[in-house]
Amino acid sequence: MKTKITRREALKRSALLCSSLVLGNFNGFPNFQSGDYDDFKVEAKYYEKLPNKRIRCKLCPKECEIDDMERGFCGVKENIDGKYYTFVHSKPCTVHVDPIEKKPFSHFLPGTTALSIATVGCNMDCKYCQNWQISQLRPEQCQYYFIPPDEMVDISLKNKSPSIAHTYTEPVIFYEYMYDIGVEAKKKGIKNVMISNGYINPEPMRELCKYLDAVKIDLKAFTEEFYEDICVGELKSVLDTFELLKKEGIWFEIVYLVVPTLNDSKDEISQMSRWIMDKLGPDVPVHFSRFHPQYKLKNLPPTPLKTLELLRDTAMNEGLNYVYIGNVPGHEAENTFCPKCKNIVVERRGYLITSLKIKNGKCEYCGNKIPGVWS
Repeated sequence: MKTKITRREALKRSALLCSSLVLGNFNGFPNFQSGDYDDFKVEAKYYEKLPNKRIRCKLCPKECEIDDMERGFCGVKENIDGKYYTFVHSKPCTVHVDPIEKKPFSHFLPGTTALSIATVGCNMDCKYCQNWQISQLRPEQCQYYFIPPDEMVDISLKNKSPSIAHTYTEPVIFYEYMYDIGVEAKKKGIKNVMISNGYINPEPMRELCKYLDAVKIDLKAFTEEFYEDICVGELKSVLDTFELLKKEGIWFEIVYLVVPTLNDSKDEISQMSRWIMDKLGPDVPVHFSRFHPQYKLKNLPPTPLKTLELLRDTAMNEGLNYVYIGNVPGHEAENTFCPKCKNIVVERRGYLITSLKIKNGKCEYCGNKIPGVWS
């Protein structure tokens, strides 16, 4: 006679493989406890109450209106009797120690590691998502491990990682967890960084800036059509986030994944570069990264190297000083060049720093200031 199990138990068992694949090994791993996804919930920070127990989420520009016992687009928060709760606070499904260069950051603490974490969920659905196995799951579909904010900071300290990176999926959807980690991290001198799509409303972003040291944003394209058709998002809100970060004085870098035939035109990159020059300035690092087919977008080839080089040249010709090529290990455009004397001030090989010629934030060859966070 077969033993019947509940649907929830079946999901938990099937998710064990997921958790075994995404969890990293590092020092100070606490004795985690796992359980039902709803055994610990925290009230969401940004929402408004509507009549008949409905609520409107105010965290991201989607501003989902949600009935009692329903969830929004991201799938990790639920309206319970007219109050909005997150089910992923303190429940990362992924924990690794990564080189900071993997995020990628090229002007933020080079050569250091970041304790890198994520929960399930996202507020977009990019057809080429590289982490779709967790970004498109719901909390009850993946094993999690209970790590409160103060314990996460202690793990970072034990691993001698000077920063905690909220990454892999979309940190906006686990905003409350990221925010609370930032509060604890600031107390103990650990930096807090956000690897994001930038799709967040101004008020929560501005409040989060109090506990952020750096942000990397994936600029998916420079057309609303791409955002709508490929990502289920919108460009304007992301551009607003860039301007807010500039105003708040937060260090940020931009990654542009170049998808053949969809966002790889020279004209589009010229327009984007001129906007960056006008609104953000010439010193914002921009990374053009190579696309590889995956998830729902497998009918396109990897980005040709010539395309990446053409777009880099286009951006630099528009006046941008720090333009990189990513996902092409060994290419000279992995390196940081001083825009004044043209010498290499940070030499890289993949995620490895082979030479660093920056002292007190300046080029050791000519004394030119190199913007970034170097210590």
